[in-house]
Amino acid sequence: MQSYAQTVYIKTNIGQIAIHTNNQKLEKLPIILLHGVYFDHHLWDNQVSEIKDRTVITLDMPLHGESREITKSNWTLNDCADMLIEILDSLKIPKVVAIGHSWGSMTILRAANKHPERFEGVGLCNMPFLAASNKQKATFGLQHFMLIFRSFYTKQTGKFLFGKTSLKNNPSLQIQLKRTMDILSRKELIKVDETVIINAKDVTDLIINLKVKAIALIGKEDYVKIPPVIKTIVVEGGHVSPLENPSEVLKMIERLIS
Repeated sequence: MQSYAQTVYIKTNIGQIAIHTNNQKLEKLPIILLHGVYFDHHLWDNQVSEIKDRTVITLDMPLHGESREITKSNWTLNDCADMLIEILDSLKIPKVVAIGHSWGSMTILRAANKHPERFEGVGLCNMPFLAASNKQKATFGLQHFMLIFRSFYTKQTGKFLFGKTSLKNNPSLQIQLKRTMDILSRKELIKVDETVIINAKDVTDLIINLKVKAIALIGKEDYVKIPPVIKTIVVEGGHVSPLENPSEVLKMIERLIS
């Protein structure tokens, strides 16, 4: 796994969030990367190792990775957006390029709509933006009953998130998911699913009204739709493009910062 020069913990409205940097002190705008549900900051290791001309910041989202001291029990996606701005304020970063995966993209979209002046550009990978259907909500409810069979639940989650070809060519993807997912308790998994997926609202209007340069990226087997207005790159794989197709995600980042 990619090693980081520095890890700090920043107090936010949600709780204490672990921030990891490559400690580069360069003039170019820094990049911050936010992962999706069940993963941690190591989701971006492939991309971080290739970005050498600027400061790169990754973080562990609430309850994930090293961000375990969460003090607000009823946090929302809007709280996550505020959390991102609080982190930038604490790090004294007036403007940034932000790259997200799934939940990370959902957070960045909301933050960039509230504070467009803080973002030079945003990369939105595998971003859900439509409200969950009643069928999807019912499916999650049934799946949560299966959490008593934890290994089975994690394996099924991997089959849902990753593309079939990705899992066939790289079985270690399931191992990476298990490493990060096992940290979450049953209660925490349900909380994250409810907040980020089940109760998320349709934010098509936020996409249409976004005043920041943006590029989106999704997998051919992804369950999310192509967002309106934003230039979208479609790549091989499912819903976890930073792991399934790291080179294409890196190209997207390079396009955004060039």
